[in-house]
Amino acid sequence: MSVEELSAYLDVPIRTLYDWRRVGRGPCPIRVGRQLRYFVSDVQQWLADQRELSSGTNAATG
Repeated sequence: MSVEELSAYLDVPIRTLYDWRRVGRGPCPIRVGRQLRYFVSDVQQWLADQRELSSGTNAATG
């Protein structure tokens, strides 16, 4: 999945994806030549980790 496709899928600006990448927050990208790509399975796992289990608590932080 390209940066543009992920931006549309998550409904976040492309700049946000680059900012998340810089701080190590978003899904893990793969560099293919000069382009960044994302495995759909990595995006799905990252989304699952963001799920709130209860108010203010997500699956990754418990």
